[in-house]
Amino acid sequence: MTFRHILLAGVSVMLAAGSAVAKDDEAPSRRFTADRVFDMEYATDPQVSPDGKRIAYVRHSMDRMTDKDTGQIWVIDLATGSNRPLVSGSTGASSPRWSPDGTRLIYATATDGKPEVRLLYLDSGRSFPLAQFLEGPSEAVWSPDGKHVAFSMFVKGEAPSFAKAPTPPEGATWNDGVKVIDKLTFRFDGAGYLEYGATQVFVLPVDGGTPRQVTFGDAEMQSPEWLDNDTLLVSGNTAEDRDLDPVESEIYAVELADLSIKPLTTRDGPDTSPVVSPDGKTIAYRGFDDKTLSYQQADLYLMDADGSNQRPLAADFAGDIGETVWAPDGKSLFVMSEDHGVLSVYKINLNGKVSQVVTGLGGASIGRPYADGSFSVSGGKKPVIAYTAGFTDKPSEIAVIGANGKDAKVLTDLNADVLPYLDMARIEEVKVSSKHDGKEIEAWVALPPDFKADGSFPLILEIHGGPYSMYGPFFASEIQRYAAEGYVTIWSNPRGSTGYGEDFALEIDQAYPGHDYDDLMTVVDEMVARKYADPERLFVTGGSGGGILTAWIVTQTDRFVAAASVKPVINWMTMALAGDIAQVVRRHWIRAEPWSDPEAFLKHSPIRFVDKVVTPTMIVVGEEDYRTPAWEAEQFYTALKMRGVDTVYVRVPGSPHYIASRPSRLIAKTDNIMGWFAKYDPAKKDEAKEKAGDE
Repeated sequence: MTFRHILLAGVSVMLAAGSAVAKDDEAPSRRFTADRVFDMEYATDPQVSPDGKRIAYVRHSMDRMTDKDTGQIWVIDLATGSNRPLVSGSTGASSPRWSPDGTRLIYATATDGKPEVRLLYLDSGRSFPLAQFLEGPSEAVWSPDGKHVAFSMFVKGEAPSFAKAPTPPEGATWNDGVKVIDKLTFRFDGAGYLEYGATQVFVLPVDGGTPRQVTFGDAEMQSPEWLDNDTLLVSGNTAEDRDLDPVESEIYAVELADLSIKPLTTRDGPDTSPVVSPDGKTIAYRGFDDKTLSYQQADLYLMDADGSNQRPLAADFAGDIGETVWAPDGKSLFVMSEDHGVLSVYKINLNGKVSQVVTGLGGASIGRPYADGSFSVSGGKKPVIAYTAGFTDKPSEIAVIGANGKDAKVLTDLNADVLPYLDMARIEEVKVSSKHDGKEIEAWVALPPDFKADGSFPLILEIHGGPYSMYGPFFASEIQRYAAEGYVTIWSNPRGSTGYGEDFALEIDQAYPGHDYDDLMTVVDEMVARKYADPERLFVTGGSGGGILTAWIVTQTDRFVAAASVKPVINWMTMALAGDIAQVVRRHWIRAEPWSDPEAFLKHSPIRFVDKVVTPTMIVVGEEDYRTPAWEAEQFYTALKMRGVDTVYVRVPGSPHYIASRPSRLIAKTDNIMGWFAKYDPAKKDEAKEKAGDE
């Protein structure tokens, strides 16, 4: 894929991006140029060994030849500080997990395109595949005695058919047979059109052999957790109407001796992610009572090993409960929660007392500044926590801290060979009071290397997706690219964002887009008031939820010179009938039927107000996006064309919803957006006129 083929034939844009490759008589650019994306590395999934002496993690790098984000398993020795690849030459590896005794490690990878779970012996450094897998295994977990591994894997089913096709003559070329579909969810983003079957749970001896399937049926069963060496906990939704109620799930106990299965939870709402206490007597899990709202935070619960005595823990905790780990003494739990733009780890004792242990997790990607991260806890009397540390000026690193919240230390510096030699954007925090109702809105602004608060710089408002997600003060290649080309770039968490409490997120319940628009405009007003931006050089872009907000903004105001709406929802009616999360949109977000109450869907759809748009608007979407499918973007593009509004439609070949899944896609998206903005930038037009006059 070449970048010139991304835009439609005949469309010419003036890219502002410079090349990172210097001519023989030039010094290398100190700006964050487009191909610097390929130089970036970041760390994810830190797993501290049971004895707390080593941390295995995934070190990500961008492969220039295959155009992929690839992973290697590396290990850090906490005593010496050494940081080495654990399996020499391994690429595409992920999910390292220590054996209970710390002598072995399993991880996921692929050989010649075939998925594998491999077992590595630490004493010899030798590894071998545990079995031959026809499908991709995932979620592998050790049994307490270290003799077995449980994992989930897709099991093919029989597709429906109403006719038996005749056999073609030998050598004949016939059309492929018809495909009969009778499921509500028949395609999904990142997977395409779904095969018939379901994910099930398997058990495998670590000495190798044939995986034993232990769950069955049409319902998805996954997220295995060992209750003891003879019993597995799994999560799934076996309800008859599960396609219509996709958030529902229960926790089940599977007895491996006879494969009997027993539900441990039964309420209306999701119960997921069981984790077993060190003594095996208590199960912690996450869930909530489903009130059929567009956003509902997960709470923390405990139950006895047989499913009895179910009770909430720290019911007044304000945040959403994320990744949960028992302390080795079984007297408390560590939980991760979104916390005002960052991720924090909290300690919750069995009386419900909460204390913060570490904050600043996040930034575990290179694209946009989302808060993302993970952590793990060692065993022993003085456990340590390994976690992904986020930064404004570099991608995520591996860090460690005592479980008492003391002695934090960052252990890696994966981009020390690149970033110190570049002029990076300076990041500032911004807080404003929304002009709608005075609610505090948190934001961050990236300032170009040559920035001066003189009111002359162009500004890009970058809007996050979700909408129930959260940006934070983290490194992002897209933000650095914009800043390197001279754009003051602002990103924020308007109402509807997570990390600020359930009430703040629910401000957009059945009102999206709504007053989140006012929050965003307040942020822009602040940048103009500070003279950070020229009010005549304002631009707006965003992806997914940010894409619909971008499209909504141009139906409400003409203050932006140009816009780029990336993978947007344009029509909630078509989204509720043909997107891969259609039932969530209909049942939880809109809470109406499109055929009987179309106004409920259209009143917040940009397509309804397309006659108000005058702003030149680029539409960008992945050709294999089934989350906000291409036909959403095409409705807006076609309507704008019909109305004579300047527009262009950019299709990213092979891309699902997550366009930045390949480095070149990230570069193409970012640089084409800047090219579109440069085309309409009044300062660029003035420069072009002056140049033409001189000539």
